[in-house]
Amino acid sequence: MAAINITNVQVLDNPSMFTNPFQFEIEYECLYDLKDDLEWKLIYVGSAESEKYDQVLDSVLVGPVYSGGYRFVFQANPPDVSRLPMDDIVGVTVVFLSCSYNGEEFIRVGYYVNNEYELEEMRENPPSTPQIEKLVRNILADKPRVTKWAISFDNNTNGVASSGQMSAHADMAAQMLQEQQQQGMMIDS
Repeated sequence: MAAINITNVQVLDNPSMFTNPFQFEIEYECLYDLKDDLEWKLIYVGSAESEKYDQVLDSVLVGPVYSGGYRFVFQANPPDVSRLPMDDIVGVTVVFLSCSYNGEEFIRVGYYVNNEYELEEMRENPPSTPQIEKLVRNILADKPRVTKWAISFDNNTNGVASSGQMSAHADMAAQMLQEQQQQGMMIDS
């Protein structure tokens, strides 16, 4: 049994300009007191081709964590576009909200993100070089992909961490982007 249950994640300020911060209101409950802090991360997938373009937008430690309910707003700056492939800035990508305890990830919530031009004219005839200040980011907030792993919270033997969690990040991103391409999914603004 997990010590932490995420009860709700709400995407705030969505849709938003690409240059605006990401904002997520996270609600969770803790079933028993934990000795250490939780680490929350927001990861932007820069390209489906390689993890080297992924960016940890922010990481925050939350604690102490006692039995009870919690709510906070996690805000992170947008990705550094100089570290993204130009061909992958406009279009669909993925953002992950991840939570770990003692270095072991136990939950990841993935969202599709559509970056497109605000003006229809620019969507139909996009410039050869992306104009970042004219891009709108739309997170498909109503269809998150949630992945959970059993871990050992404070030597509580109710769960054991699964191996390969780091490569699971790349697998989940690739799978989400492949599904989007196969289904021809459109993200409405």
